[in-house]
Amino acid sequence: MIQQKQVQDYIRSIVDFPHEGIIFRDVTTLFADPRGFRMAVDQLLHPYAGMRFDKVVGLEARGFILGGAVAHQLSAGFVPIRKKGKLPGAVISEAYTLEYGEAVVEIHDDAIAPGERILLVDDLLATGGTAEAGIKLVERLGGEIIGCAFIIDLPDLGGRARLDAMGMDVHALCAFEGL
Repeated sequence: MIQQKQVQDYIRSIVDFPHEGIIFRDVTTLFADPRGFRMAVDQLLHPYAGMRFDKVVGLEARGFILGGAVAHQLSAGFVPIRKKGKLPGAVISEAYTLEYGEAVVEIHDDAIAPGERILLVDDLLATGGTAEAGIKLVERLGGEIIGCAFIIDLPDLGGRARLDAMGMDVHALCAFEGL
């Protein structure tokens, strides 16, 4: 009997990248495979079947790839949240802490209308800092986050617990233990 591949089977693990002791979970191998990519998009949407979304927000950078595909499937708009200085025009910003410093993400100040229903999408949930900053930006514009969908959860880094504590509905397709 042939066993069907799961999403995690398409993800490449690279040891000691970007630093020694880190195992990098590379989703580009998932994106490159048409069956794997389709499976990931379909499974990201599954818990939200029948729900209405106005926009999908994708976190830089791999969240753009997923977010565009998910938005297309939902017939919703797509909004990028980018690193500071990458968006033209008027933006609002949110700083967040990284394990080695601080970063800032931005969204156009007119990207989300008050009351719009939002699905936040990214490839990886680690510490949850980027996702939390994205949620805060959407909420500052009056949007309502209905769900947060990720391909990979790294539970040992606490991101899911952080988003759960914010009252977010979190969906991840697979989890990898460790860093």
